[in-house]
Amino acid sequence: MQKKPLIETNPHLMITAQYRKALIANVASSTAIETGTSIESITRLLTEPRTNQSIKKTGHSPQ
Repeated sequence: MQKKPLIETNPHLMITAQYRKALIANVASSTAIETGTSIESITRLLTEPRTNQSIKKTGHSPQ
């Protein structure tokens, strides 16, 4: 008998929006305990869209 991954057999993991919300809550609360930061601020960091910061090139090679 071939085993299926948990994400395919657990009905709570099949609904993507609920799974993502629960995952963020879990990570935020664990991180808050470890770092002393508020859950709300960690949740905000995890849910806001990422922005890529450009790197300025000076034209000089670092040798």
